[in-house]
Amino acid sequence: MKIAVTYDNGQIFQHFGRTEQFKVYTVEDGKVVSSEVIGSNGIGHGALAGLLAEQDIQVLICGGLGGGALNALTNAGIDVLAGAEGDADAAVEAYLSGHLESTGANCDHHGEGHHCGHHDHHGEGENHECCGHHDHDDGECCGHHGEGEECCGGDDCCGEGEEGGCCGGGGCCGAQANWIEGRNVGRTVRVHYRGTFDDGTQFDSSYDRGEPLEFTCGAGMMIPGFDRAVADMEVGQILDAHLMPEEAYGMPDPGRIFRINLTQLPGAEQLNIGERVYLSSGIGQPPFGVTVLAMDDETITLDANHEMAGKELNFRIELVEVL
Repeated sequence: MKIAVTYDNGQIFQHFGRTEQFKVYTVEDGKVVSSEVIGSNGIGHGALAGLLAEQDIQVLICGGLGGGALNALTNAGIDVLAGAEGDADAAVEAYLSGHLESTGANCDHHGEGHHCGHHDHHGEGENHECCGHHDHDDGECCGHHGEGEECCGGDDCCGEGEEGGCCGGGGCCGAQANWIEGRNVGRTVRVHYRGTFDDGTQFDSSYDRGEPLEFTCGAGMMIPGFDRAVADMEVGQILDAHLMPEEAYGMPDPGRIFRINLTQLPGAEQLNIGERVYLSSGIGQPPFGVTVLAMDDETITLDANHEMAGKELNFRIELVEVL
């Protein structure tokens, strides 16, 4: 097994998307037998998951990262333990002894170890997400899977909503490359985009951030319609795409609404109706986003559908570069 740690001078670097080095540990029989420091080669956050996958990394230990980056790593088959701080070697030993816990997506880098990460629509919560799609630190986009939820047209996802992308017809974890065709499939691309609802309201824009989005086309890193739109574009081309829910975040599924006791979710009494939070099922398992629908003295009702489920989306996409 190989474990990678975002690395800076012996410490865990606190921003996954901007790390310049990883320390890679080779583990046999539960013990570290060797380690080496590798560079990130200056590539952006969108390609770091691919870099780690090429190195046969099974586990990543890091500080802060956004939901989109978390989803890309999980789709690459990498278990993520986020919110770690301090000495890199000590963190690996803690993981091997079963004492290292993940806080999940935590792009504000503080990693306080909450069981649920608070979120509001203005990017002021603990995860600083924007409408569930854009991580301000990592530069993820609205076309990205984002919060670790389903991205296919209503199909159930691996782990029953706990991440890993979608399986089966219309799914999008990796298998997307098998049914999307075009000159850019399998290549790393950089695009600018602007996303709007049908009433013209903008929900996200890479132009506003001043940095193109980088991702591997057809690798399951994007919602299907966004990926398909880019697949056969030429550099410099600008394309307008109207995506139905089936090509974006699917239709809401009543079966993804559930109720649990407040005692099962420490800190839940501080939540508000309509708030977006993240739930984590255990060590090494990525969190999944839910919306608080209702709450009484004993229970809380949560909606695990993507908050953009059922919505038609419009994207103006400009292909900036094919790497």
